[in-house]
Amino acid sequence: MFTNLIERIGSYILNLIETVGEILIFLYKSIIATFTRPFNFKLVLEQIDEIGFKSIPIVIASAMAIGMVMVVQLAWGFVNFGAKGLVGPLVSLSFVRELGPVVASLLVGGRVGAGITAEIGSMKVTEQIDAIRTMGADPMKKLVAPRLLAAIISFPILAMIADFSGILGAMIMSNIDLDVKPQLFLSTMLEWVTKEDVISGIAKTFFFGIIVAITGCYIGMRAEGGTQGVGRATTETVVVALLLIIIGDFILTKLFLLL
Repeated sequence: MFTNLIERIGSYILNLIETVGEILIFLYKSIIATFTRPFNFKLVLEQIDEIGFKSIPIVIASAMAIGMVMVVQLAWGFVNFGAKGLVGPLVSLSFVRELGPVVASLLVGGRVGAGITAEIGSMKVTEQIDAIRTMGADPMKKLVAPRLLAAIISFPILAMIADFSGILGAMIMSNIDLDVKPQLFLSTMLEWVTKEDVISGIAKTFFFGIIVAITGCYIGMRAEGGTQGVGRATTETVVVALLLIIIGDFILTKLFLLL
């Protein structure tokens, strides 16, 4: 039994190393394909519309709701200490550094990652990707590169929208619930929130966009087993992408604080 356990652990570690290596090679090929001519701007714009513009409503609604809820929750404690004027700056700082980028990336990552995997996975199991290769085209250039570039462009913009929406929701609720005027809210927020806070939050989303696009494309390219296989691949993408975003957020936060 002990020998079998060691063999299983060793096999798991080797498979993990092999998978990480395959993903890194896939990432390298994707970056090369993305920045190698000729550029297909039409495909990139289509993916920006799919990844970015179609995600704006859900990002705005979710960020505003979270901003309002934070004000309601913090109001109970801060009012007792006569510090209700600090609710706005605290919520704003939380949004620009963490909540805005992470919430936007998680929401969009789940939606976009599943869509990318379902689309590419369906093409894989129906042998459309093989047909692309037969016609002399590169699937990395045609399928992966536009999605990777669109995610790199869209995620930071969506994070900024989430920051603005969350702070707006917090300002509205502060005025309603705490009688904090918008002028006071904005003035105290500007005293607390610096451009470094905003930049550090937005910078994370470039990496989050890469994570979602590469995860969705890689798992989609490996899908097999018909429609059931595509369903399993889609579920795997959502779980892996969201987990990597959370882990990546911790690593990037520590790195930015050190820098």
